[in-house]
Amino acid sequence: MEDTLSLVVIPKVLEDFILYKGKEFSSDSEAYTFYNEYARRGYFGIRKEYANKYKKTKKLTSRRLVCDREGFRGKDNRDHQTNRARSETRCGCYARVTIVLNRETRMYVVSDFVEEHNHHLHNAATVHMIPSQRKMSAAQEIEADIAHESGIRIKDAYHFFSKQVGGSEGLGFTRRGQKNYLRGKRQRSLMYGEASNIERCFSRHLKENKLYHYAIELDFEE
Repeated sequence: MEDTLSLVVIPKVLEDFILYKGKEFSSDSEAYTFYNEYARRGYFGIRKEYANKYKKTKKLTSRRLVCDREGFRGKDNRDHQTNRARSETRCGCYARVTIVLNRETRMYVVSDFVEEHNHHLHNAATVHMIPSQRKMSAAQEIEADIAHESGIRIKDAYHFFSKQVGGSEGLGFTRRGQKNYLRGKRQRSLMYGEASNIERCFSRHLKENKLYHYAIELDFEE
């Protein structure tokens, strides 16, 4: 039976933000940023489906970006008696954009573009909570840093941030997103900061003295 939602109309807000076959981008990241903004204005989410690269140089030659409701979810192999069955979100939507590298111009060109969706779109009030649209602002990152350095638990800090804007729906990011941000910053600190210097010092001692031994223990915040 034909899906009655097969031609969902994109909001008029996209009339001045055009995407079409033949449109060029200088990089893969530029194409993703553009399509993600296109999706935000069109009230849907996106994800990366596949990418092809040159074997020798690893340079990306093509990529497809799709609606986050593309395809269908695989079989749930968890215990069938689970009390928290995951809700189905995918419905085989065909909305997508494919970019291909032009070897002469070194630009990425849109070779395939499907605009229509086969499902209801989000609305302006909730679009910022779609996974691909969630993002902490620079000010929010600073606030999260200050709260973390002050010893405030992530849960309590997130609750405070939510109260400031009248509810979590106004934040634009989730508690998991806040946690991932802080984890990423710690990992970068371990790679480039004081912890890395200590690690290099220990490694140098180990090279100079094979009997030397050291161990690192991580706390609950890694």
